[in-house]
Amino acid sequence: MRYSKVKMLGISHIDAPERVSSEDIESRLAPALRRMGIPRGILKKLTGIESRQMFDPSLLPSDGAVRAAEKAIAATGIDRSELGVIVNTSVCRDPGETTTAGVVHQKLGLAEDCMSFDVGNACLGFMNGMDLVATMIEQQRTDHGIVVACENTHFAMLETIKRLLEPRTTWTAFRDNFATLTLGCGAVAMILSRATGAAKEHRYLGGVTMAATEHCKLCTAQVDQMITNTKKLFHHGLELGLKTWERAREVLNWQIEDLDQFIIHQVGKAHTEKFARTLGVPLSKIFRLYPDHGNIGPAGVPIAFSKLVASGTLKEGDRIAFMGIGSGINCSMAELVW
Repeated sequence: MRYSKVKMLGISHIDAPERVSSEDIESRLAPALRRMGIPRGILKKLTGIESRQMFDPSLLPSDGAVRAAEKAIAATGIDRSELGVIVNTSVCRDPGETTTAGVVHQKLGLAEDCMSFDVGNACLGFMNGMDLVATMIEQQRTDHGIVVACENTHFAMLETIKRLLEPRTTWTAFRDNFATLTLGCGAVAMILSRATGAAKEHRYLGGVTMAATEHCKLCTAQVDQMITNTKKLFHHGLELGLKTWERAREVLNWQIEDLDQFIIHQVGKAHTEKFARTLGVPLSKIFRLYPDHGNIGPAGVPIAFSKLVASGTLKEGDRIAFMGIGSGINCSMAELVW
């Protein structure tokens, strides 16, 4: 998936308003932790997550996606009638059979000839959405498209805490549900457009994707619960990440020293730092999202990038590596030149 005619026109994110610290969660779980002999402070110690931001549990993913999309449309100045496709990529969806993308399409008042659909691929969904829109632009099927995601995991966290407080809950159940306690909320929207060759365009060049679907059952989720074999998912995810990196070096001619920023999917401190050591990436080149936001699923990579853009530290010509991974297991790596 290599593109020569695609640029990123703009990106915007919405931070959820409620801060929930790891200490807050452990305070709610105190009776269960005491009963199972689990020491306080384990969440922060194992993950490096100080807190995560939460939406109200009743917020529909479509409403969060609309807020992010409206912010991106306003920031770029694009006429929404020009958008030819909208792709929703969140794990969290509006209830019912109707696609969340269709609901967002309606709420934004997009044109009737603007295609809309959902794409699901766990935490890799947003990057897949970028490639789908980029492919449509490259093939001249549209000039502009928007990718959105809104993750509202607050209900899943509340239900998980409720289950873990049940008297018969075991250490094994706590271990299997642990990853749910790291989740955060947020919304993001990215607009991709046809490149014209003008100065200062942010060119999206695409990249490579690899799969290790023999490990597809290591993380399973419903709206109120996520069961994860954290140890195996961590190990096999890094294994696939290294293989994808080797492919990227071959196909994209990537070298660590030539890349200026690394936007990676972050589930916590151990994963981020082990990933950096395995690939030889300096931590100074990784914009870290997890300490104050936790794991925001497929919205994590684009929100980290949006925050990096907002920081004003990017320079013209900077090469930015996007590195996404999703339970399944699938991994994509792609490049954007600022």
